[in-house]
Formats: sequence, C-alpha cells, structure tokens
Amino acid sequence: MKRVDLLKKVEEAGVIAVVRGKDKEEAIKAVDAIIAGGMKGIELTFTVPQADVVIKELVAKYANDPEVVIGAGTVLDAVTARIAIIAGADFIVSPTFDQETAELCNLYQIPYMPGCMTITEMKTALKAGADIIKLFPGSAYGPSIVKAFKAPLPQLSIMPTGGVSLDNMSDWFKAGVVTVGVGGNLLAPVETGDFNKVTEVAKEYMAKFNEIKGAK
Repeated sequence: MKRVDLLKKVEEAGVIAVVRGKDKEEAIKAVDAIIAGGMKGIELTFTVPQADVVIKELVAKYANDPEVVIGAGTVLDAVTARIAIIAGADFIVSPTFDQETAELCNLYQIPYMPGCMTITEMKTALKAGADIIKLFPGSAYGPSIVKAFKAPLPQLSIMPTGGVSLDNMSDWFKAGVVTVGVGGNLLAPVETGDFNKVTEVAKEYMAKFNEIKGAK
C-alpha cells in the first residue's frame, strides 16, 4: 500500500531535512549536499520559488534511490498540496492543521503531517487521518512534552521540528518520537555557499541517528 510504504520510508529516514532556499538552484544544491551526506528524508518547503518544479526535478533525479523520500513543506492549503502531489511529493507537511488538506491527502493516499502545538489540535488532526503529527515549534516545549502528549494519546506518532539539534536529538527519540525534522543548523552553511559543510553536518546527524537506532 502506497501510503504505508511512504510512512515506513519517512520513519526509516529518521531525520527529515527542512530545505528552504532563495531560489531553485540553491535549493537543489542544498538537497544534493544533504543526500550526499547520507540523509535521505527531504522536506522541500513551498517558500522556495518554483517549489513544485524543484520537487519534480528532485523526484526524477533520485528515482533510482529507493531510500530517498521527498516531500513538500509549508503547505498552507489543499490547492498547494495538490500541486505538490502532482509534482511527485511523497508526503505533505504543514505548519498548521488544515481539514481540506487532510482530506486531499487521504484521497491520494499521501501521508499528511500537520503542525500542532496542543492536545486538542492533535486529536483533531488524528480524527482527520493525519499520520504523523509535526510538533511545531519543538523548541517551545522540549523532549519532555512527548510523554505528556502520548499519555492520553498513546497512538500518536510525533515528529518534532524546530529546536532539534545534534545535542538533543537522542533525548527526542528516547521520549518516543518517530522521526525528527531539522533545518536551521543543517542549512546555515548554505548562506555562505558552503555546500560541503552541509554534507558534513548531514553526515553528523546520520551518524547520531544510527547510533540512537543501534542503542534501541
């Protein structure tokens, strides 16, 4: 089943890179650098100009790597979600929960990960068929909140984004998240055009993730 397979790929990727960029070229270079570092999960945000074109190109480019999973981020409405899905996006991420987007993703059997901060939002998102809840911004809470959310909703799959670092990543996984989203510190070197540094940081994240996975 397509959706189940995609969710499995997201979980196995472990760390999802949230990629922004000032233009199409910068975003593609950043993604290439991240994947070169062994990070296979990419969330290409719709704040990137021509985001759908970028997604289409990346999906074609990495079609032969079964581990690479490319989704769309900062999807604010169902229209954008449909554009992303047509471009080949494997999953849809929103900063907030949106009912119409949830329904559209259900229709096309594409995983939907809406940003939620409260237990009420999370319950609403689960009822609408959201597969993974994006805890956003994670920095507002920290890893200890996961246990509190999962106490009344043990079926909750959480992906914290914003506030995840190499230092606290293992704390998030110990707390019970299924995957994490990273952006800022991974992509900071892009500002100076240092894509080799992006690859290095991606390698560090994946080494840390594999260490966590091995310890489980």
